[in-house]
Amino acid sequence: MILVFGGNGQLGRELIRTAAERHVALQALTRADADIADAAAVAAAVKRSQPDLVVNAAAYTSVDGAESHDAEARRGNELGPGVLAAACAAAGIAMVHVSTDYVFDGNKDGAYRESDPIHPINAYGRSKAAGENAVRRALDRHVILRTAWLYSEFGRNFVKTVLRLAQTRDELRIVADQHGSPTSARALAEAILHIAPRVIAEPRLAGTYHFTANGATTWHGFAECIVATVAPITGRRPRVTPIATADYPTPAKRPANSRLDCSLFVQTFGLTPRPWREDVEATTRALVAAPQLAEHHVA
Repeated sequence: MILVFGGNGQLGRELIRTAAERHVALQALTRADADIADAAAVAAAVKRSQPDLVVNAAAYTSVDGAESHDAEARRGNELGPGVLAAACAAAGIAMVHVSTDYVFDGNKDGAYRESDPIHPINAYGRSKAAGENAVRRALDRHVILRTAWLYSEFGRNFVKTVLRLAQTRDELRIVADQHGSPTSARALAEAILHIAPRVIAEPRLAGTYHFTANGATTWHGFAECIVATVAPITGRRPRVTPIATADYPTPAKRPANSRLDCSLFVQTFGLTPRPWREDVEATTRALVAAPQLAEHHVA
């Protein structure tokens, strides 16, 4: 049985849905059920559930908010993962922990490999890097999965933002000098469930891996794909104008290059990520009728 912390988030909700479809035994807890930074609550949850594997899908995810709420970000992204890892160590079980491309500074010419040195350039990235280290220190049987540009049918994300603004605006001005791989939470959930049996059975697989959708684009290219997908359905196709990062200042500095090399994951677990456009188009179509769309990354 898999025990998921962070059941209300994008990834948690996709894990619930995907596990049900695949008839995988999974229990998901929300923060109200068990705050990952509360050692007693976590220990009690693990004792009750007796899982074979814990997945940490809980995190503080506001990149800009972390600049002014550092303590809260560190509670969710450093203290909490460390508490979970310690509970797993005490129970003798493995853990999958989700991390981010933002542990890198974005200056590399090419996709980042797991062995590349980390150098976060914002408070969110620093909190996630510290969380990785907390997991490594507390638990040998861990798999850290770094992903990037996550979106889904749930929660607040870039796809929902673009869809909402495309309903009323004739022009969308989108950053075109940040590069990465839009990755659906569904694809990440599928990847976690795919690797789970081997993570449980083979302690030698412990370590850090990268998993994103296949291929890369910019936020501008991401938005163009969304707009092109929805246009035949809604009859609206606003212009998508490329702008520079400097034209859209944010509290947190973003890495210019967020591309992750996923070859180690593919070689180890035998799962090749789908092309990024495939999942963006599928999620966009599923969200066309969504009543609430949240703003993000748009000038």
